[in-house]
Amino acid sequence: MNIETALKETMAIDGALGAALVDYDSGMALGALGESGSAEDVDMELAAARSAEVVRAKLRTLEALRINDSIEDILITLETQYHLIRLLSNAGGSRLFLYLVLDRERANLALARHHLRRIDGELRV
Repeated sequence: MNIETALKETMAIDGALGAALVDYDSGMALGALGESGSAEDVDMELAAARSAEVVRAKLRTLEALRINDSIEDILITLETQYHLIRLLSNAGGSRLFLYLVLDRERANLALARHHLRRIDGELRV
């Protein structure tokens, strides 16, 4: 699966407001899609860059604590949204993550995580 297809499938997840594929070394989005014109309109480029900082900080924390494990995903829970960061395991050496913004009222977090895991397994960068 390519980047465009992966982002479209990510946006097909119930409650999706925005999605991006992000390089967490640079903070650059390799692609982004969002639901525009809504009250929840999210600047996915800005969200991608700032979320890369979150990923790098958590990786440094694990290193400092000498925890020899890998991050599967990071969840940020807001009153009206979920922000889900899925570090990609099949990125071919690239340090990438899928970033998904969900409407909390419409989303099923467990199903969203399941769909991101499947997309991760099929995405080829």
